[in-house]
Amino acid sequence: MSTEAEQKKELTWKQKKELEEARKAGTAPAEVDEEGKDINPHIPQYISQAPWYVSNNRPSLKHQRVQEDKKKSFNTIADWYKKGVNEKARATKFRKGACTNCGAMTHKAKNCLDRPRKLGAKYTGQDIRPDEHLQPNLDFDYDGKRDRWNGYNPDWHQEIVDEYSRVEDAKRKLKAERLQDELISGTVAKPSSDHEDSSEDEDKYADEIDMPGTKFDSKRRTTVRNLRIREDTAKYLYNLDANGPYYDPKTRSMRGNPFGHMNKNPAEVPFAGENFVRHSGDVQDFAHQQMFAWEAYEHGTDVHTLADPTKLELMHKQFKEKKKNFKSDQQLSILEKYGGEEHLDAPPKELLLAQTENYIEYARSGTVIKGQERAPVKSKYLEDVYTNNHTSVWGSYWEAGQWGYACCHSMVKGSYCTGETGKLARKAHNPSSLMSLKESGDHDNQVKSLMEEHAEKQVKKSKKERREEERTKAEQEELAKQERLTKALAAMEKEEKSHVELDERKRSYHSMKADHGKAPTEEEMEAYYMKKRRTDDPMADFIK
Repeated sequence: MSTEAEQKKELTWKQKKELEEARKAGTAPAEVDEEGKDINPHIPQYISQAPWYVSNNRPSLKHQRVQEDKKKSFNTIADWYKKGVNEKARATKFRKGACTNCGAMTHKAKNCLDRPRKLGAKYTGQDIRPDEHLQPNLDFDYDGKRDRWNGYNPDWHQEIVDEYSRVEDAKRKLKAERLQDELISGTVAKPSSDHEDSSEDEDKYADEIDMPGTKFDSKRRTTVRNLRIREDTAKYLYNLDANGPYYDPKTRSMRGNPFGHMNKNPAEVPFAGENFVRHSGDVQDFAHQQMFAWEAYEHGTDVHTLADPTKLELMHKQFKEKKKNFKSDQQLSILEKYGGEEHLDAPPKELLLAQTENYIEYARSGTVIKGQERAPVKSKYLEDVYTNNHTSVWGSYWEAGQWGYACCHSMVKGSYCTGETGKLARKAHNPSSLMSLKESGDHDNQVKSLMEEHAEKQVKKSKKERREEERTKAEQEELAKQERLTKALAAMEKEEKSHVELDERKRSYHSMKADHGKAPTEEEMEAYYMKKRRTDDPMADFIK
C-alpha cells in the first residue's frame, strides 16, 4: 500500500512539474489567483506561495500587495504650515489663559516676542495682539519630506524682480540727470543714442561681473579677466596640419607634441604637449613602483601603492640594490671563471685605429688656433720619474761641463736632494759663485761666521727671557687682582649682612651715609656689579 501511495504521489509531483514547464513555455494557461488575476509562472515559488499564517490554501499574490486597511493618506504638496498672524479674527479684550504681555492666545509671556510692556495687556486690556496661526500636524510621505521646494510660493519671486527693476530705474534716472548736468556745464558733448545704449549695456555688465577672476574699472570702462592671457597662442594653432596631434576642445588638452615633426628639444619649444609634463618629475618612478607592486603581488607579497607607499618605496629600493649587487656578482664570477677583463677596459677607438675626426687648426708657430690640442707623443722610456726627494730629473742642470739636478745643483747621480741648502753649499765651495753672490748684494743667503751665529743666538735668548719675565709679571698681577676682588666681595657681603641684622631703631644717624671722600676701586666696582640685583632679569626671582 505504501509503495502505491508513493507512486501516486510521485506521479502527482511529476504532473505538477510538467504543468509548470508548460505554463512557462506558454502552451498552458497561467494560474489565476482569487481575484481573477494571472500569476506570472516565472515568479519564484517562495514569492507566489502564501505563508502559513495567511488563511489561504491556493497560490496568491495578495499578501505581496499593500492592504487596503493599511494604506495611509499623506498630505499633498499643496498643504503647508501657515505662518504669520490671523488679522481677521482679532480680540478686543483680554481672554483667560492668554499672554499677559500682548494678549495673544497662542503663546505664554515667557515666549512672547513683543516688547515687554510696563503694564501688560492683562491689566490694561488694550492693544490685544492677534493670534498666530496654529501649526497643523502635517504628515508627508517620503518624497514630500525631502522636497526642497515644498511650501514655496512662486509669487514670492516677483518681489525680487520688482526690486531689481526699481534699482535699474533709479540708476537710469540718476545717469540721465548726471549727463544733463554735464551738458549744461559744457564739460562733455552730447552723445549719440547708440553710444548711450552701449554705455548702459556696459554699466549693466559691470554690475553683473562681481565675481572671482574679474576686475572692472569704471573710469576706463574696461573689464579684465584673468582666466587666460589673450596674447598666449592657443594649443591648436601651433600645428594646423590635418594629421597633426589630436586636440580635445572639450578639455582643451593636446597630449601630443605639436613640434614633433621639427625634431626640436621639448625644453626649447613653447608647448610640448601634456604627455611631456606627465612623463617628467617623479611620474616615471611612480610607474616603476606600480609595476613592482603588481609583480610582487603575483609572487605572493601583498603591497599596495596607495595603502603602503612608504613600504613599497623601501621594498623597491631594496630590490634595486639586490638586483644591482646580483648583476655585479654574476659579472665578477664570469670574469673569474673565463677571464677577459682586459677587454672591458679597452682604450677608445680613435686610439686603437690611430685616427680621429676631431678638427684641429694650427698656426705657423705651431700653436693651436681652433680645436683641441693633441697630447704629446711619449717614448718607450720612463719619463717624469723623481727619486730621492728630487723635484727635477737628472740632466736638468749643467755647469762646468757636468750634468746634475736643477733642484739642488747636485752633480752626483742618485744622490739625495738637499734643496736650497745644497745650492748655498755649492756656491760657498765655488769661489766664482761666491764672488758673483757678493757683487749682486745678496747678503741674506751668505754663509755666516761662528761669531755672527753666536751673536744671533744671544739676541734670541735675551728676547725669550724678556718674554718669560713679562708673562710671569702678568700672571702675578692677575693673581693680585683676583685676591683684591675676593676681598671686595667679602666686604660687600659683610656690609649687607650687617645692614640686615641691624635693628633700624638702634642704628646711628649717619650709618647709611657713604664715604664720598674716597673713590671706589676697580675691584669694588666689579664686586658691586656682580652683586647688583637686576629686576629685568626673568630669572631674578629664582636667585637665592
